[in-house]
Amino acid sequence: MFQALNTKGRQFLELSDDDLQPIINHSNSLYARASRAIVNHASIGEYCLRFFSQEEFKCPCGQYPIKTRRHILYECRRFNNYWNPRWDTIAHFMLFLEFNSNAFSFGESIT
Repeated sequence: MFQALNTKGRQFLELSDDDLQPIINHSNSLYARASRAIVNHASIGEYCLRFFSQEEFKCPCGQYPIKTRRHILYECRRFNNYWNPRWDTIAHFMLFLEFNSNAFSFGESIT
């Protein structure tokens, strides 16, 4: 029902539902990082630009001027290249987060 709503905003990461793997078997910290990434409210440059414009927003990889969710998933060499845009399912996204424990974590610096 939420996916059909027009009020969810434009910052949500669109993922499809699947029955390949249940997501209830993951840790609370993994769910927290997934939630941050899905709503685009994570410790990344894109977030800093919206809420803390005085903070640094460049990606430490040096390849991109703004550390965005898209950059982390598709381009950043700091994270495992496990993300595949053709598999935009919740289960695949959770695997990406498992293999990249710093992705979308507030434990990592905002820069």
